[in-house]
Amino acid sequence: MRIVVPKETKAGELRVALVPDIISKLTKAGLEVVIESNAGRSAEYSDKQFSDAGAQVKSGDVLAGSDVVLSVQPLTATQMKTLKKGAITISFLSPSTSQDSIDAAVSAGVTAISLEMVPRISRAQSMDALTSQALCAGYKASLVAAELSPKFFPLLMTAAGTVTPAKVVVLGAGVAGLQAIATAKRLGAVVSAYDVRPASADEVKSMGAKFINLELEALEGAGGYAREMTEERANKQRELLTPYIASADVLITTAAVPGRTAPRLVTAQMVSQMMPGSVVVDLASETGGNVEGSVAGEIITTSGGVKIWGGKDVPSQLAFHASMLFSRNVVNLLLLMTKNIDGKPTGNIEPDFGDEIIDSATLTHNGSKREKGK
Repeated sequence: MRIVVPKETKAGELRVALVPDIISKLTKAGLEVVIESNAGRSAEYSDKQFSDAGAQVKSGDVLAGSDVVLSVQPLTATQMKTLKKGAITISFLSPSTSQDSIDAAVSAGVTAISLEMVPRISRAQSMDALTSQALCAGYKASLVAAELSPKFFPLLMTAAGTVTPAKVVVLGAGVAGLQAIATAKRLGAVVSAYDVRPASADEVKSMGAKFINLELEALEGAGGYAREMTEERANKQRELLTPYIASADVLITTAAVPGRTAPRLVTAQMVSQMMPGSVVVDLASETGGNVEGSVAGEIITTSGGVKIWGGKDVPSQLAFHASMLFSRNVVNLLLLMTKNIDGKPTGNIEPDFGDEIIDSATLTHNGSKREKGK
């Protein structure tokens, strides 16, 4: 079967779905790999690297005749319509924001698999692209904050006197938040963090940060995510967080739930309490923002002199390694569907809906939308 990786078409998307060093896993499984020319260029992977790794590099329409299409962003509705009936796509594909592509997949008889919908179970950890890309975003968040801040992050002892370390507050202690904490600590900052899930306190402390305990009701949700809170609970949380934010040199917010609008954690009034020169990094800007006033892809300076950086395509800003991690996730998922007979690869890919991972992640099949377990 032919595995095809087209160039990404969404503006700002620099990643590529496969990297050269993982091609051999697919060819050993009896699969043919075709890469569109220059698909990896923005992520610093050359056509020669792909061809040396065993892939075919082609120009023009690579989707025609493809059996499986791997991409980071969902194929457009137009691209979906060019695929043959029974073709498989694997990409990020949100049911809430990619409905046109999903509808087109149904019309074309395409089996569309969404990486957002891979369940958070131990067996699927190596296929969890949301987690790998969140790690990239969290790392980048602290680097951006350090670059925008007019202050040093670490404690410095100099002949001219002592420079005190920057105070960083991180809201959300999921994968992105923990990586932001770890990176800020490595840069020498004093870090505090808050999460609505008290169980995350040990993870925060293991990174060398202080956990902010507001003594509010825990909001543990399914799949390791926080569940939604009432407006009364949200207002109380904002009130209690305000003094921590006001004293911070840097605030990094990372709270997001796939398929839903990001929770509003910080109001403009809370930002106004921060000192001039303070920096806010909002990783959830593309889904509504954790911080009032943040704009995806822009740096807004408030009347009080606070810079608010709205994250946009953040993992793409680390395209080389983000692509490497993504490709491992997608290949592990693909190989889960690769059939073997007597331990030997057949070169065939068949989704098994009896497998919880495939069942959860497949949104369309055989001309219909799918629901888990049906």
